[in-house]
Amino acid sequence: MKKKMMKLMALLATCALIVGALAACGSSGGSDAPAGSAADSGAAGQTFTVGICQLVQHPALDSATQGFRDALTEEMGEGVVEFDEQNASGDSATCATICNGFASDNVDLIMANATPALQAAAASTATIPILGTSISTYGAALNIDNFDGTVGGNISGTSDLAPLDQQAAMVKEIFPDAKTVGIMYCSSEANSVYQADEMEKYLTDMGMTVNRYTFSDSNDVSLVTQEACDGNDVLYIPTDNTAASCTDAIDAVAKQAKTPIVAGEEGLCTGCGIVTLTIDYYELGRITGQMAAKILKGEADISTMPIEYFPNTTKKVNTANAEFYGLTIPDDYVAIETEE
Repeated sequence: MKKKMMKLMALLATCALIVGALAACGSSGGSDAPAGSAADSGAAGQTFTVGICQLVQHPALDSATQGFRDALTEEMGEGVVEFDEQNASGDSATCATICNGFASDNVDLIMANATPALQAAAASTATIPILGTSISTYGAALNIDNFDGTVGGNISGTSDLAPLDQQAAMVKEIFPDAKTVGIMYCSSEANSVYQADEMEKYLTDMGMTVNRYTFSDSNDVSLVTQEACDGNDVLYIPTDNTAASCTDAIDAVAKQAKTPIVAGEEGLCTGCGIVTLTIDYYELGRITGQMAAKILKGEADISTMPIEYFPNTTKKVNTANAEFYGLTIPDDYVAIETEE
């Protein structure tokens, strides 16, 4: 009788261990839940892995990534989200490698910072939720005709597009005597091409002659800038990631030629421009992080989430560059804060 009792107790103990192991397996992230959903985030001990692919390091993208991380951590709690943050150093092929790695690891969500990163993420998976940020227009980035504001499938995110008609008006306001405007951008960035197309229409309607100059990567930025400066009264650079990572080179050529620049966002303006109509990239990243929290908590379906925009733009001036070019800027422009 005693031996039978000992065997029964051993059997019960083994069963308890098996049940405990099964429960533990169900408490971690990286689940196979369908796109746009996640297991109940209130489950004790549950964690998530979020892959971040950032195209290149420059102030605008850096701020968006930081805002995303801060907001998502605040929404989910400390230690709930593990971030795998990787930078492609401006190389689209590296974006593909990074995103394919995220897909193989079956992360819970991918944040793609800039257009080439979004394109790489979209090609890597059709099931893992993907949120883009610092994307000017998702229609151009993803080749969607008649884009209605919602991508569908496993993709959504935020846009950094400022009103281009107002940026064109800014060119006319600051440089009323300018006859020729050179638009300079990277030919491989779909969103830059879109902005150049739209700006050319607006500036032409204002009576200016528009010339377009493109570079394929950072290696020919200086030569292209010199050509653009030689042929125009003023330059316009849209929200272009290659240009944003080469502002020192652009600024050196432009100042030597005495050709002023209107920039598409604050980081560019800080590096080489005079004025800009810009959004707050940190706050844009925070909006993206809040969207991610809703997806991970199971509160939203990414396939029905429309693209979100930063609600306000600000007219800003690089006062040092304005002084260099001898320009008086209207009082409604806010001075860009620079580190001492």
